[in-house]
Amino acid sequence: MCLAVPARVVALKDAIGKVEISGVTRDVSMMLLPEARVGDFVLVHAGFAMQIVDEKDAEETDALLAEMHGAPRTVEGLEETVGGQADKNA
Repeated sequence: MCLAVPARVVALKDAIGKVEISGVTRDVSMMLLPEARVGDFVLVHAGFAMQIVDEKDAEETDALLAEMHGAPRTVEGLEETVGGQADKNA
């Protein structure tokens, strides 16, 4: 399974961008997104920025990833599931 994570672009130099992911900065290739600018949110996979996303989607994805690691639910409007079925007790 592949997973792209949202990151905020904090610096650009040529085809390399510095992005911030959950407080950690990383250098990534921006070759696939030459239109990206500092301040944009991008999806990063395997060291490449793959797609520009809006801030709301990036925050929602961050919250869902945190929930997978045991954080309390902060995203509203998503049905909780257990084993692929809606959880009637949620």
